[in-house]
Amino acid sequence: MFPIRDHNPSGRTPWITWALMAINIAVFLATWPLLPSEEAAFVLFDAWGMVPGRISMGQDWQTILTSMFLHAGWMHIAGNMLFLWIFGDNMEDAFGHFGFLAFYLAAGLAAALIQLGADPWSPIPMVGASGAIAGVLGGYLLMFPRARVDILVIIIIFFRIFPVPAWIMLGLWFAFQLVGGFSAPSDEGGVAYWAHAGGFVAGVVMTVPLWLRRGGPAFWSRTHGLPPHPEAEYEIGPSRIPVVRRRR
Repeated sequence: MFPIRDHNPSGRTPWITWALMAINIAVFLATWPLLPSEEAAFVLFDAWGMVPGRISMGQDWQTILTSMFLHAGWMHIAGNMLFLWIFGDNMEDAFGHFGFLAFYLAAGLAAALIQLGADPWSPIPMVGASGAIAGVLGGYLLMFPRARVDILVIIIIFFRIFPVPAWIMLGLWFAFQLVGGFSAPSDEGGVAYWAHAGGFVAGVVMTVPLWLRRGGPAFWSRTHGLPPHPEAEYEIGPSRIPVVRRRR
């Protein structure tokens, strides 16, 4: 189950969102030849990923930024860029181009610091744009809680698209991060759940001033939690696979 699009068109061209996607993809393609080799991948991530233990000793602070543009595999980069593509344009529309860039980087910084606080002496490098993108999701939840998001549900060979309110989809995503953070062993590699959860909360907090300027609760009352413009509509037509009728 994963989102494929929202019904919330942007009012401006999302140049920063596209640029962030392009940089992430370019860095991934440049480093991809190293990833099949466990030794080469370790050298790459150890040098440019955020290692909490070294940050705790006051070293390699620049890796908080560089780690945000590294990814460990195709599914890692694809999932992150999908979420940024769906939700980033609306947050860029709300904040403005450079305001959104500052918001994105600040969310990534907050996510990294919260992961650092959760396991300050970990020797395992953290990489990925997930923390910054989690901030985008948190801000989106505050601004457009009832915007419709289409999710694709796949069960073996059957699939179907369901439109759900953003608060359900994003709320479940956040809940999964909390469950993962409390249940995952801290001394093993894997998903940086606390970075995701921390980035999400930071995104909500940093969006509060914008939400208040729009009217706060009055903004929700005025828009009913929906996008403040007509929603995009998508038609899902019937299958084009021909049906062969059985002869009687």
